Amino acid sequence: MIIKRVSESNEITGIKKLQNENLKSTLKESERKEEGFVTAEYSVEFLEYMNAIEPSVIAKVENEIVGYALVTTKEIKGKHLLLDDLFNEIDKLSYNNVLLSQINYVVVGQLCVAKKFRGKGLAQKLYSFFKEELSHKYLYCLTDVDESNPRSIQAHLKSGFEIIGTLQYGGSCWHIVLWNWNKK
Repeated sequence: MIIKRVSESNEITGIKKLQNENLKSTLKESERKEEGFVTAEYSVEFLEYMNAIEPSVIAKVENEIVGYALVTTKEIKGKHLLLDDLFNEIDKLSYNNVLLSQINYVVVGQLCVAKKFRGKGLAQKLYSFFKEELSHKYLYCLTDVDESNPRSIQAHLKSGFEIIGTLQYGGSCWHIVLWNWNKK
């Protein structure tokens, strides 16, 4: 297995394939509860746009994408409603008595691990590489996790995130989580 940043167009196609296999809208409720899910659907064109700004982190086995963490920056605002709402809510929050709108942070636009690789620490490996690659540019890493996705919440808490707020979107409650990269 190789963990790296996106550098080829076929890797974006691989992200889209893995995303499609794990969309909440296509999974049975029992599978969503047991395995987790991703909510936002991004087009290949949008993924290309995101990756042109800041390449995402992927895990590959041979030529197959088996995991990804999408790197999303404030530059993406105005291009996707769900991400816009997330950035707007984050910017209203404070952490360590400082308004997050005043901080240079990065957002995980989505994290996904292929079913056969779950429970093996791959989410933590993706996040560890994410931090290694980006912590010199950003103070914090943030994302949101659907409250009805306990598997994802646990993976984020295990990786070092802490819950700092909530967001209502699409009929769901989302936990906004922050990973302080400067915390010892």
